[in-house]
Amino acid sequence: MFNFCSLYSGSSGNSLLVETETTKILIDAGVSSKKIETALTNLEISPASINGILITHEHSDHVQGLGTFAKKYNLPVFVNQKTLDAMPKQKEKILEKNIKNIKIEEKFEIGDLQIKPFSIPHDAANPCGFSIFKDNKKISIATDIGHMTNGIIKNLEDSIFVLLESNYDPEILKFSRYPYTLKTRIAGPTGHLSNETAGKTISHLLKSGLQQAILGHLSKESNFPELAYKTVVDEIISNNFNENTLKLSVANRDIPGSIIDL
Repeated sequence: MFNFCSLYSGSSGNSLLVETETTKILIDAGVSSKKIETALTNLEISPASINGILITHEHSDHVQGLGTFAKKYNLPVFVNQKTLDAMPKQKEKILEKNIKNIKIEEKFEIGDLQIKPFSIPHDAANPCGFSIFKDNKKISIATDIGHMTNGIIKNLEDSIFVLLESNYDPEILKFSRYPYTLKTRIAGPTGHLSNETAGKTISHLLKSGLQQAILGHLSKESNFPELAYKTVVDEIISNNFNENTLKLSVANRDIPGSIIDL
């Protein structure tokens, strides 16, 4: 068993679940502790059975419920030092024994999962994505990406599944209600990934065995799920791939998706 479930994904909050027969981990805790508890309970998973929480970066839509949830259930938190130092309010709630320091590009293990953090360009202290390995299978999580880099591509290659950011459409962003400074930040080199770039990235990853992808972290103001999906499919087709070679879906912002058996 190697399962994935997007509990919440979007600019308003993010939390993802990966589970095997013996190990359950969360990636981020960017909604309230109560919402995470409810999502897990609805999936018939006890919050106390979580073996660890991985943190990508310190922005509130990724750590809002972290301290409360980790403290309530006495859970270990896997986080790099710069990110930990950048979220003092969350840090003070986590028991010291439960802070597990990780380093970018250095693999570590939780139960039967092997995990490799990799660097991403985003306006945070030391943001990262994660590749997760079990047996001979590799999946990857990468959001909050200001621009695609060779390093990220290299880390995503050979994944059978990715949850990849598809945050905004440039035209919708241009005419959105966001102030100019925020628009500039989102589209800038340490902001977020556009639908088109997500499509190009997924097209490249199809060459190294990608079978399934979920588009995540969509903006509420400058994107639509249908548009993100169509833009990525159009990119796949324009790169001479049959769209049916890939199972593609869009993560829901407010409710857990279905459990995917990888």
